[in-house]
Amino acid sequence: MVRALVLIDLMPRIVALPLAPHSGEEVLERCRALAKAFRASGEPVVAVRVERPNVEEQPPGSDFAQGLVEDGDVVVVKRTIGAFHGTGLDDRLRERGVDTVVVAGLVTTMGVESTARAASDHGYAVEFVADAMSGPAADEHRFAVERVFPRFGDVRSVADYS
Repeated sequence: MVRALVLIDLMPRIVALPLAPHSGEEVLERCRALAKAFRASGEPVVAVRVERPNVEEQPPGSDFAQGLVEDGDVVVVKRTIGAFHGTGLDDRLRERGVDTVVVAGLVTTMGVESTARAASDHGYAVEFVADAMSGPAADEHRFAVERVFPRFGDVRSVADYS
């Protein structure tokens, strides 16, 4: 098994949103810890951020959160909800021999879920880090983590990767 950590939309403007059950800052700190663990074991870290299409200038806070991306990480800019469409992510993962994606970030029922579904469609095994993601409402997050995600991947916690 060759894993890659895929971190979704950890941008200041999204981290600052009112999220539940975990705050954006809590998710960001947990994702930084995950990234550190993956880098230490030589596994790729993929940082994904979104840009709004057809606008001259992105809103403030559209870069990656400070201290998230390091040299050697794969950086992906998406213009859709998920990280695969039109980004070359699949090719970049395959170049590294990845067969399993570990997904975390913001928000659970949008960018995280869309990316995970596409990863599954591309033939990757999928792992979800439930305490390193959050959504606009705690009940939405719980429903995805408890009812949807187990149908096409393994649901885990940050502690499973330390």
